[in-house]
Amino acid sequence: MAEITAAKVKELREKSGAGMMDCKKALTETAGDLDAAIDWLRTKGLATASKKSGRVAAEGLVAVSTSGTSGAIVEVNAETDFVGRNEDFQKLVMGIADVASTQSGDLDAIKAATFPGSDETVEATLTNAIATIGENMNLRRAVSVSVENGVVASYVHNATAPGLGKIGILVALESEGDAAKLEEFGKQIAMHVAATNPEAVSVDELDPASVERERTVLSDQARESGKPEEIIAKMVEGRLNKFYQEVVLLKQTFVVDGENSVEKAVELKGKELGSSIKIASVIRYAVGEGIEKEESDFAAEVAAAVSG
Repeated sequence: MAEITAAKVKELREKSGAGMMDCKKALTETAGDLDAAIDWLRTKGLATASKKSGRVAAEGLVAVSTSGTSGAIVEVNAETDFVGRNEDFQKLVMGIADVASTQSGDLDAIKAATFPGSDETVEATLTNAIATIGENMNLRRAVSVSVENGVVASYVHNATAPGLGKIGILVALESEGDAAKLEEFGKQIAMHVAATNPEAVSVDELDPASVERERTVLSDQARESGKPEEIIAKMVEGRLNKFYQEVVLLKQTFVVDGENSVEKAVELKGKELGSSIKIASVIRYAVGEGIEKEESDFAAEVAAAVSG
């Protein structure tokens, strides 16, 4: 039997775009013949992934997976919104989220882990899905959170299936209070975060450069009034507090009651449960945020196709 070297597997992977384990299997099946291995992969529909890898994938789904004091969230992208309604794609994304909850959100570790219910890695499963579904796909990001005491709650806005949608949020609450009531409250906070998209949980967590930039703008605006510097300083602080109320979670008005700040709502809930509550972390993923999407001229594409 021909020796299947790592170098040959790497070469086949680069030429075919197929997963590492698929390449190794193809070489084994073809006694190490590179060209025959490529044909084997094409026959299995696994070599087509490379042709799709250059296309922009900015659609897809976010998935959340929680269990008591821990949880994970992932974003898996595809090329079209239509794929998000594909049951196979949904199962793929949810399975990856379940894996992420055991791998500390490390992308390399997630890709190398075994996909639930199979003997293939997550990476190989994703590659197979690209060939089967026919679109470029990408595991873009993932994170897991946990607390020693308390809960990790979640919410998916406009869910396409349980735990799956376009916007997903994890909220980790540290508390000794009743877990069921904490989870309910955590979901309310997660719904608030879905609506307001705060920049930070607390003022201390804001980017100092962002705060200083806002302070400079507010100072310049205040000086236009012609008032003395000591008055301007007070004006700036007042406006800065308003800025905090817009971008800091704890300072925002809680959308659930429309009256108290989130900070006050957390305090009141802690008193109700007989145990203080701390928002340990908040993660919000929206599909495609930050990805530069290609703008296509459909009419031009049709004209180009007609003209040959």
